[in-house]
Formats: sequence, C-alpha cells, structure tokens
Amino acid sequence: MAGVPVKCGTIVSFCFVLYAVYYRKNDLGDVRLSPVKDHLLYLENENKVGEGKLQPKVALGYGACHDLFVNATSLLDHKELKGNPEHFNEISNKEEFLKSFAYFFKHGAAAERFVSNGKLYDELIEQALKLPDSRWSIGGNAPLMAKRFYIEGWKVLFAAKMSNKLKKYIPKDIQIVGGEENEEVRDDVHMILEYKTDETFGTLKAPRANRYIVHNDENNPLLSSLEKFDEHLPGFGPNLLVISGLQMMDNYPFKVGDGKDLRAERLDLVKKQILSQPLSTLTHFEMASYVDLELLKHLTTKILPFVDSVGMNEQELTNLYSVLEYGEVSVVADSNPE
Repeated sequence: MAGVPVKCGTIVSFCFVLYAVYYRKNDLGDVRLSPVKDHLLYLENENKVGEGKLQPKVALGYGACHDLFVNATSLLDHKELKGNPEHFNEISNKEEFLKSFAYFFKHGAAAERFVSNGKLYDELIEQALKLPDSRWSIGGNAPLMAKRFYIEGWKVLFAAKMSNKLKKYIPKDIQIVGGEENEEVRDDVHMILEYKTDETFGTLKAPRANRYIVHNDENNPLLSSLEKFDEHLPGFGPNLLVISGLQMMDNYPFKVGDGKDLRAERLDLVKKQILSQPLSTLTHFEMASYVDLELLKHLTTKILPFVDSVGMNEQELTNLYSVLEYGEVSVVADSNPE
C-alpha cells in the first residue's frame, strides 16, 4: 500500500503542472500586465495635453527616408542561396545579401544593414518595385514619432533634409528644418523586407514575424540636418528632445583624413547639442540595431550618459548589455525572450 500515496502524489503533482501551464498560458499574462496597463492609463489621464495647460513642445532629430515595404520571400529566391547563412557587418554583393538575410530569418531577428554596393542596391529596388504588393511610406524613427506627437497635441520641431515629395507625408503644422530653401534633395531609400511567423525560405523557417532592413544612405549617416536643427532649438525651447537615427552611422564608410574621425566629431556635436539644453528639457535616445563595436562604444560615452530615457527592443537591450558587460557585440538575440 506504500506505493498508493506515491502514485496519488504523482498524479496530483501532474495535475498541478497541467493547471500551472494552463493558468500561465491563459491568465498569467493578464495578471502581470494588468497593473502596468492600469498605471499607464492613470499617467495618461493625469498628463493630458491641452485642457488649459500650455502646449508641450518636442524637438526630434535626425533624418528621414522613403521606406519601400516588400515581402521578403517574394523578392528573394532561396535557390540562389549558396552555402550556410552567415552574418556580415555590411553587404557588398548578392551572395552576402542572401546569406545575411537567411541568418536573421532563421532566428526571426530584426536587422538593419548598410549595402556598400550601390549598383546592387539599385537593382534590388528595381526588382522590388515590380512586385504587386510592394508599397511606399515615410521612414525613420524621427518622422514617425513626430507625427505621433503631433496627433497627441504637441508642438513639433523636426530635423531632416527632405525632398518636397517626402515632406508631403508630414502634417503642415510640423516645423521641418535641416535643408536649404529650394535645395534639391535626393531622398534616401530603405527597403523593408518583411516576413511572417513560420514563413519558409528554402529549408529555413522563421520562428516569429520580423523584418530585415537594407539601405544605401547618403544624407542620414552624416546627420546632415544637425546644424540647422541646432540653430532653431534655442528659439523653439522644447520640453523634450528626441535623438534618433544614429544607427545610420553603423558601418558607414566615413572618410577619415588628417587623423580625424568624422563620425566621432559628429557624435560630439550631438552630445554638445544635448548638453546645451536647459535642465528642464528632458532628452530621449531611440536605440536601434548596431553591429559596429566602435560606434556602440562611442554611444556609451557620448550619448547614453547624458539622456533621461532610452528606447530599445529586446534585441537592442541584449546588444547594449553585451557591449557594457563584455565589450562584445551581440549580433542576434533570442527571438522569444523572457
């Protein structure tokens, strides 16, 4: 009879496990998130824009682009992939492009890479435009956040060198600075290769939906709107300064002459811009995907110590932790982190 309690205990334990799994899957998420949601709603209600209060002001930099959205597996042919998926810091030919895409696709991880081969990039754009489901939109964290702040009732100053065609995506009441009057601007184009959960690319299957971004930028890596932005900030007097778009500097071939590091110099100007704001102005830095260790180290000394908040997804947080703790870049993180 000694075995009966053991068997009963095992059955009871098994039932508890099943209950725990069911509870975790169906209810625990709501239990954990409910207080967070409730407090966010409380903060929103306590800090409504307008209603007798002064209109808050936000200044956002730097840059904007045309985003071309395309289904990744419609554009790319898995039969052209020769060899195993592989990570590259920048893309110089079609083989590297396919291997790099496949590398992040199999992990279901987001990535953004610079294509140094302009001819290849133009060919990819031309192919993408032939697909029936490709579509255009304005791109860049700064303009998308600018539009959201405007909808929420803020007065917005936005820094970017943009063509008149691209400016049409921005509400007229948003003040845009960064280019000269009547200056002809060639907008940078980013291609957003999207894929869904469980979508396949040859023998590879994506564990989650995500996107792989490529660009061949000319304006954004140099933060070409920075100086004009600097001229307008004192008169605008923002309550919040948002810094974004620095990932465009990642693996960009900056020309270094006379022993000078142009990228470091541009980041020093960003730091100076942040520190020149009154103490009452809060500063937010929007992170992104980085693979250049030197650039990340610059960010940890020139930008991060001087901002009030940082926006990151789970992969970017893992990467920043890896750099700070181990001095190494974490190229890809768990697609379903805890």
